[in-house]
Amino acid sequence: MEAPPADMYEFSVDWTKAFENEDFVKTFASEILERYILKKRWYAGKASTLKYIEIIRHIKLNSKRNHFYGVLIEVNFKEAFFQNYFIPIGFIHHEEIETNTLIAPAKFNKQVGYLVDALHIEDFRKLLFEHIVEKNRTALPNIIFHKSELAGMIKYDTSRFLGAEQSNTSIVFNEKYVLKFFRRIYLNSNPDYEINRFLTEKQQFKNTPAYVGSINILDEEKEVITLGLMQELIPNQGDAWVYFLKEIEQLFKTFDQKKLKLQNLPDTPLYERIKIQQIPAEIIDWVGLNLFLKVEKLALRTAEMHICLGSDSQDTAFTPTHYNGDYSVWLKNRMLYQFQNRLNTIENNLHKLDEATLSMARTFLDSKKIVRKRFVDFDWTALKSERIRVHGDYHLGQVLVTDGDFYILDFEGEPESTIRDRKVKQTPLKDVAGMFRSFHYAIYSVLLTKKEQFKADEKTRFELGERLYRYLIGVFLETYINKVESKNLNIGYQSEILFLLKYFLLEKAVYELGYEMNSRPQWAMIPLKGILRILNHQ
Repeated sequence: MEAPPADMYEFSVDWTKAFENEDFVKTFASEILERYILKKRWYAGKASTLKYIEIIRHIKLNSKRNHFYGVLIEVNFKEAFFQNYFIPIGFIHHEEIETNTLIAPAKFNKQVGYLVDALHIEDFRKLLFEHIVEKNRTALPNIIFHKSELAGMIKYDTSRFLGAEQSNTSIVFNEKYVLKFFRRIYLNSNPDYEINRFLTEKQQFKNTPAYVGSINILDEEKEVITLGLMQELIPNQGDAWVYFLKEIEQLFKTFDQKKLKLQNLPDTPLYERIKIQQIPAEIIDWVGLNLFLKVEKLALRTAEMHICLGSDSQDTAFTPTHYNGDYSVWLKNRMLYQFQNRLNTIENNLHKLDEATLSMARTFLDSKKIVRKRFVDFDWTALKSERIRVHGDYHLGQVLVTDGDFYILDFEGEPESTIRDRKVKQTPLKDVAGMFRSFHYAIYSVLLTKKEQFKADEKTRFELGERLYRYLIGVFLETYINKVESKNLNIGYQSEILFLLKYFLLEKAVYELGYEMNSRPQWAMIPLKGILRILNHQ
């Protein structure tokens, strides 16, 4: 257990009426929470200066043994923006504490104990679970617990935390279900909840963890605010990022072990569709068949996800729609704002780059007018395809590997985007572009972090990596396009597909570049290579 703060907060009110007491509310917001949240991993405001915290509302949740509160707070920053968080609070005695996380020691009238994050109390986890799965629980005002009709009868058995606490807290129930409890809250329904429920209940899409239930609250305007999402727990072998890293590392070792020559490995054009049967024997001898079959399966599951997301003709939130002027203005403004932000980041961090990466960065800066023009040259009137709801933050880390299959996770969307922007319908090729960038990252992650293990010189390794990338995305494109077209998902003809794919590949690479320049300058070469490749490909 962490050592509690030396000072104990004392209040002349019972815990059961704490949030009716002005003194407690003021102290809790201005002192207790300010001290507490700065230490939490889920707190996303560490890079900004906290100004004050306001308690927006509280919700009472009582079990037979304990009295809990759910507290919705607004964190205001000196930089003139705010974030919302939802914190469940409990008050228990020292001997009852089951967690390393304390909020503060406190005394309510004569009762001494500790304010704690209620998720770390099993009684509270059990309470949430039972409210979700039991229809006859006592109704609570403005809070909606829901269980899918597909879930069947469920009773509470056990609960535990899944992995380290990040932006969300995940709790495993009965070793069969996972409740993702959202810490940072958006004053709207969460896209992860919306899409997961739609895919499970309306489309019966099998390759995402099935929707089991949810927790939502209603604001004063009756807008739905998502607090938690419960899904099936999928037994798995880890995520696809780790899987592909291991496979790619082995490929470069195989290249050395077999004493292969780069010039003897046939190349393939960038973005050209490739059937597995058409892959040259020399490439199969190097890569093997299994990895290409895995890429083919991942492409198939991606296509099936998009077919489901674009096949509803009744629910307007999931009905395909055409491009229009409003979307074009929104997209261009978003792209130009992001691009200028990245330019500023790069120009301020050039001194952190090695010679080779610095050269690429200067080439990129010299090409900024070309990049800006690429983003502006989005003529929606020339596009015949349709837009749908998409994953929005699709990469290998969002995919679980099971025995012979893949399951797609986490439909929250891009972390930097507003909740409304995440729900804007886009071309499904935006997700495809995200996955292609992830392939590229996986290849160069191996080349940068495992370079001591390989005998080939750097130039050969990099060209080998680019060649592998072209084959991987070629196989993916062939399977993906065939599948979506067979189900009449309109992604456009070949020239439109290529335009949209390159457009969003460029967007993703520019987005990545800003991140790398801030956090890992030595990796900035990966998105820079992607950007320059796109600009040089006519």
